[in-house]
Amino acid sequence: MDYKIYEIDPNLLDYRSDIELRMNNYRRKKAELVGDGRTLAEFANGHLYYGFHKTGDGWIYREWAPGAQRMYLTGDFCGWDRYAYPMERKDSGVFELFIPGVDSLQNGQRVRAITVRNGVEMERIPLYAKYVLQDQQTIQWDAVIHEPETPFVWTDKNFKPEKTLYIYECHIGMAQEEPKIGTYTEFKDKILPRIKALGYNTIQIMAIMEHPYYASFGYQVTNLFAASSRFGTPEELKSLVNEAHKLGITVLLDVVHSHASKNTREGICEFDGTVYQFFHDGSKGDHSTWGTKCFNYEKSEVIHFLLSNLKFWQEEYHFDGFRFDGVTSMLYHDHGLGVSFTGYPSYFSMNTDIEAITYLQLANEMIRQVNPNAITIAEDTSAIPGLCLPVEDGGIGFDYRLAMGEPDMWIKLIKETSDEWWDIGHIWAELTSRRKNEKVIGYCESHDQALVGDKTIMFRLCDSEMYHNMSCNSSSMVIDRGIALHKLLRLVTLSLGGEGYLTFMGNEFGHPEWIDFPREGNGWSSHYCRRQWSLADNPDLKYRFLNAFEGAMIGMARKTRLLTGKIEYLHFDHFHKIMAYRRGKTVLLLNFHPAWSQENYFIPVKEKGEYEVILTTDDGEFGGYDRVSKTYIYQAEKNGEGVYGIRIYIPNRCGIVLRKK
Repeated sequence: MDYKIYEIDPNLLDYRSDIELRMNNYRRKKAELVGDGRTLAEFANGHLYYGFHKTGDGWIYREWAPGAQRMYLTGDFCGWDRYAYPMERKDSGVFELFIPGVDSLQNGQRVRAITVRNGVEMERIPLYAKYVLQDQQTIQWDAVIHEPETPFVWTDKNFKPEKTLYIYECHIGMAQEEPKIGTYTEFKDKILPRIKALGYNTIQIMAIMEHPYYASFGYQVTNLFAASSRFGTPEELKSLVNEAHKLGITVLLDVVHSHASKNTREGICEFDGTVYQFFHDGSKGDHSTWGTKCFNYEKSEVIHFLLSNLKFWQEEYHFDGFRFDGVTSMLYHDHGLGVSFTGYPSYFSMNTDIEAITYLQLANEMIRQVNPNAITIAEDTSAIPGLCLPVEDGGIGFDYRLAMGEPDMWIKLIKETSDEWWDIGHIWAELTSRRKNEKVIGYCESHDQALVGDKTIMFRLCDSEMYHNMSCNSSSMVIDRGIALHKLLRLVTLSLGGEGYLTFMGNEFGHPEWIDFPREGNGWSSHYCRRQWSLADNPDLKYRFLNAFEGAMIGMARKTRLLTGKIEYLHFDHFHKIMAYRRGKTVLLLNFHPAWSQENYFIPVKEKGEYEVILTTDDGEFGGYDRVSKTYIYQAEKNGEGVYGIRIYIPNRCGIVLRKK
């Protein structure tokens, strides 16, 4: 077939057979799952069949456990009698139990499943458990019957995400200043207003799917249908999402379908007594680097489980879409470890996991059947062709790819090269290199760079000086440099790096220090697992300058619709480290030089007219020196070559944004 992907990238015609293989496998698998006349959204209803469901005369409980020979349900409702409630084995490995009486199970009661294989009894948490709690005495986790008398009332019926995403990546537990685990309610009341005030229109929430190991940052998931209880109740999470929608904020879930925790008692691993129920058997099922289990995307039952999971989070919690974690790990049998993706042969080989690609295609299609306005973002380092093209065009179906090379570039530059030697051509190339018709989310630094063992951009630029010279009354060339570069890096990344933009919670104001989750090595302390908002709020500290700039920058971008505009090269001066470019209706001038300011500097703007400054990193309110006039109107004039341009003063380490009047 002649898919649109070949028009976009004719080089892919050499790999037509590989793309046809992918698409044929997608069509085959879809037909196998839904047949004729059904949609994937109608198929993905595992959560409506399995798990606990209240009926008119009792409760019904079902599990898919093909490897188990027997199953039982136990809990505090029966005094933890292990054998009082045997389950009946049905066809296709399904076990079923009916408990008469609508009050036989009640809200808040704890339950466990018991599976038996080859005479071995194993306690397990039900696969579709919606709420899981840890017993503080026994340290064991149990499923909890969650059936509140009063259902949550949503008020977000008319909410629709904005088309251009300004994403605030956040973690509920570490979002409060107090050294403790924060809650959904605290985040709703205290942090959402901050995000709104900064101008961000989207939150991407990490660590929602239940994970017993707090320090995994939510990436070692055990219970895929349970919202983490360490932050509060399911209703409190719903209230957070509802309030975000009320504020006009889109809510994305950081979903982990690339791997799962290998924990057996708490998780889905070996639920039925076999390692291959959900995962590949043998070494193929083990992620050697992450210490987790890898899903077998070829099994229809696994696809049913995962697609149902996505639909559940969409319908139960009103998430507007997903950031898919670890997509590179899914796409390749070697998980992309140690691989340099330097050409097309890297994407089309026996190393490519066709079944995983098929799953991602099905997932993207199903998500939009549930909500046509849903958004999906892929965390992929390989830049595989077609990742962000619709499935019908021969693509995988995501809306955006995270531009993961951008933070890597910045941290490498800052660590290894003095800024006087930065190559602005390299910066331009990294920030503008993306596949045709592929939208990316640009960002300066990831949450990984905020963890112990690494440093945020501001902390790496200033290090220990941040402990002594962030007072507005103190003077430090190190701090001045750090503040100037922090603003400049964020402005150039926002304006060039993608069709959306992301920051991690606290980085906008240069949060000092690292994230260190409570663990045995630090005495289970939360001292470094929090966000010090008071630093940004303190008028006597320079953090407020960075916070103010962030709000102004995001506000400028949204007002001018910056990220929807076409990028046009205007001028490079490698010696003086000046770059100028147009994006949409704005002209951006950036001077990366540490010392040289340029007076009466000619910048080609190519269009005649009057130009005004709408943002500069050098404003005093942003910790600058007020060297750029915001009232002067620049009249475009022709140079000797007949090119329209303006003459302007461009201070060192400064970014200027102009708009044609």
